[in-house]
Amino acid sequence: MNWSIDFAPFFSWTVLALLCIPALFLAAALVFSGLRGSVLRVCAIAALLLALLNPVVLREQRDPLKSVVALVVDRSQSQTIGERTAQTDEAVAALRQRLSAFPQFEVREVDARSEGTNDVSTALFGALRSALSDVSPGRVGGAIMVTDGQVHDIPPNAGALGFDAPLHALITGRPNEFDRRLDIVTAPRFGLVSQPQTLTYRVVEEGPRASRNPVEVQVFLNGDLVQRQSAVPGELTSVEITLPRAGKNIVELSAARDPQEITPVNNRAIAIIDGIRENLRVLLVSGEPHAGERTWRNLLKSDAAVDLVHFTILRPPEKQDGTPINELSLIAFPTRELFVEKIEDFDLIIFDRYQRRGVLPTLYYDYIAQYVEKGGAMLIASGPEYAGPDSVANSPLASILPALPTGEVDLRAFRPTLSDLGRKHPVTRGLPGSETSPPNWSPWFRTVDVGETKGEVVMTGPDNKPLLVLNRAGEGRVALLLSDQGWLWSRGYEGGGPHVALFRRLAHWLMKEPELEEEALDAEGTGSDLVITRHTIGGDPGPATVVTPTGQALQVTLADGGNGEWQGRLQANELGLYQVANGDLRALANIGPVNPREYREAISTTAKLQPIAAETRGDVRRLAGEAGGISVPRIVPMAGRAEASGRDWIGLRTTDETVLRGVDRTPLFAGFLGLAVLLLALSATWYREGR
Repeated sequence: MNWSIDFAPFFSWTVLALLCIPALFLAAALVFSGLRGSVLRVCAIAALLLALLNPVVLREQRDPLKSVVALVVDRSQSQTIGERTAQTDEAVAALRQRLSAFPQFEVREVDARSEGTNDVSTALFGALRSALSDVSPGRVGGAIMVTDGQVHDIPPNAGALGFDAPLHALITGRPNEFDRRLDIVTAPRFGLVSQPQTLTYRVVEEGPRASRNPVEVQVFLNGDLVQRQSAVPGELTSVEITLPRAGKNIVELSAARDPQEITPVNNRAIAIIDGIRENLRVLLVSGEPHAGERTWRNLLKSDAAVDLVHFTILRPPEKQDGTPINELSLIAFPTRELFVEKIEDFDLIIFDRYQRRGVLPTLYYDYIAQYVEKGGAMLIASGPEYAGPDSVANSPLASILPALPTGEVDLRAFRPTLSDLGRKHPVTRGLPGSETSPPNWSPWFRTVDVGETKGEVVMTGPDNKPLLVLNRAGEGRVALLLSDQGWLWSRGYEGGGPHVALFRRLAHWLMKEPELEEEALDAEGTGSDLVITRHTIGGDPGPATVVTPTGQALQVTLADGGNGEWQGRLQANELGLYQVANGDLRALANIGPVNPREYREAISTTAKLQPIAAETRGDVRRLAGEAGGISVPRIVPMAGRAEASGRDWIGLRTTDETVLRGVDRTPLFAGFLGLAVLLLALSATWYREGR
């Protein structure tokens, strides 16, 4: 209970000041005049002014406040190593029990988990600030952290904590731990496909068993083992790899596991390299000039990733009119150079309304067929000539063509339509305008009839006749477009159509771009989820098998998303590289940052928290000893700034702060007491004058 005096004046302080000024002058005059009874008169004036001030005696009823103690529990991924989780749970249970025996402590327990996107880390002090954000510094009794000591947000000094109380850390893990890890030092972010790329890495060993003995390192590229190396711990080692494809490539390095190390998780490190193709080389050979001759040329020239070589046969052998050669402005068609000497340099050959007119010897068509079967690509954009006697179908190319003409040309108007297979195929899937029936694009007016087809019919014409046929020949690919009316879309006839999307996808599918594969499996980390996407032109692909970074195999059901897309989602509880398989397809995905900091430092330590704990008069000690088992220190309440730890105990500060429960007010000049004082002062004055 606290006593104090307050004032509750009857007038404002301004009015009281105006009254006090003449009263002070009067009192001074009485004192200096030397008259009898002047002292009593001054006391009477003071009593009157004091009555106007209305002094009040306050009696406060206060209850002591509890000290707030933060119990911060490290639940980061490094705490899952070995026995650390069990040690943490046992220590936290013991601390709860011991703290509950002290009613003067209010315990706030908070779990701190791995956080961050670019570099996942352990942030215990951020969790501590959150737990004590609404507590005044004077009420903080201290903090106890249960952790492996690998904390990444330690403040520079104790003043940054915001309170003056002991900080204690109880360290999980075992003394003298040994660990081996692999760090990638340098890795390119981008690289040219089919060109060697160099990575440098280092094997690091920590602990009493660290040595300089060589360690075997395996190198995986997109899940396939490509090299084995021997690396000396502590030394930089280089590895050279060649990217096999454009897009994302995952390089994984894995160091051999030591039976004595605490975890093999950080024995692996990954680098993600985006493969970039050098410009794709396309040979476009146009036959006689026609309305859509420049459609393919304009499309391919607008693609920065394509180097185009274009020839138009303006003067076939039968066009001999006697004009001297030196007066012609035409470039001779370098048939031998293109189709014999440099044919392997091209990624795609396009014949646009081309027919056999003696320009290419028959043997050259056989060279083109062999080029396709060895991995090349060819597109036939046909017109009426494909059905005629000079058709390229009447050449050695017939062995690789997906359909042969019947000799008939259909001149009916029609709207190109996607087949059931075409709605799933990546070349035609989701073409703008295809979602309506009939499709929302302009009609065409001519198709070439063909017989039995091989491969995949993705677009159809009148009466469901084949319009666009795709096929594989050996290791290469062939596409057959059975109409020369695509230029109507590019010219915007009756609204046009998606010619850019269709023709560009078609060219890139022929050149084996990975994103246009019919059967594809993709895995991607989205936040804390692993999203699996399976594209197929077939039926249900079945579940996907996921192998987590720690080697656990899980089955994920894929749901039908329509148009050949199947998708599944798995909540990822571990950071690192996930392997996904479905049938013969495999995919890799990394959850969290590449090579997170959380696993780069895995050995438990007391060194990191020792300086700040010492500044706060706290202590850092291990829970476990060499012999096994854990020892949780006793809790001792303490006051002031004494040392807060001993051999088997840690101290927490008790606060002096209180909370106000009630106030009793007693006015000194209220009622008979105030009246008596005033009457006494006045009576004494009169009595003195009467004498």
